[in-house]
Amino acid sequence: MWRKNLIVVLCMFCVGFTQGKAQCDIENYSFEGGEVVTYHAYYNWHFIWLNAGIVHFSVEDKSYEGKDTWFLSAYGRTYSGYDKFMEVRDTFEAYVDKERFDPICFNRVTKEGSTVGHHKYWFDYENKLIKTQTKKGKEKSFKDSVIVLKPCTADLLSMVYKARNIDYTKYQVNEKIPIRMIVDNKIYDLYIRYQGKEVVKNRDGRKFRCLKFSPLLVPGTIFESGEDMTVWVTDDYARVPIVVEAKVLIGSVKAVFVDALGLRNPMTAEVYD
Repeated sequence: MWRKNLIVVLCMFCVGFTQGKAQCDIENYSFEGGEVVTYHAYYNWHFIWLNAGIVHFSVEDKSYEGKDTWFLSAYGRTYSGYDKFMEVRDTFEAYVDKERFDPICFNRVTKEGSTVGHHKYWFDYENKLIKTQTKKGKEKSFKDSVIVLKPCTADLLSMVYKARNIDYTKYQVNEKIPIRMIVDNKIYDLYIRYQGKEVVKNRDGRKFRCLKFSPLLVPGTIFESGEDMTVWVTDDYARVPIVVEAKVLIGSVKAVFVDALGLRNPMTAEVYD
């Protein structure tokens, strides 16, 4: 169970720093096309942290139906040595309008052992609807549905990148910041709690000045509801998540920053002794 939805876990980690109700339209200053950020996924087993998988997040400049967009993608997998226990191959993709920072469409394909799933969303802003297609397990065809689109709704992946552009100097320690996102065909109104600033040491010994958050989680097969997740993101203009950890139904999981290529802004939050 702990290996399921590697990218969902990472996205939920990253969503721990996200938008307020009045911050639907945000100007991007933190990323650009060509960026690739890599994480290792760890699981705590009998007090030992095991490096079980890897996830790559990337940004490309693309055109979608005549619109200038960012193509956001996240691809996660377990290492071959762990595939015999639970093979994971996850894909998350989203096209986002550059002008308004609104998601246009979202694609999620998950393969976790014998469990497979496919979710697709299309955001119709003119009619204020989200059109969805879902296929799970051994289903041969997609199930269509329509959801009423609420203002400021984002999918997991686009929310991650939108969140990197929030001005957190506006918030006080322990203040709750509202968020809204669609997960598994349902829109959730949640919040995150800002916990101030800390210097965090990475697995490779590097230290970073970070902003710290705890998001309210959606209960499900991985997480229990509550604030059992902590996020540390660089306190600079790059706003890259460094360490994220959470309690799951069985044990604990942690995502750890490995490296970043093609950043728009340098990671100036690194601390040198």
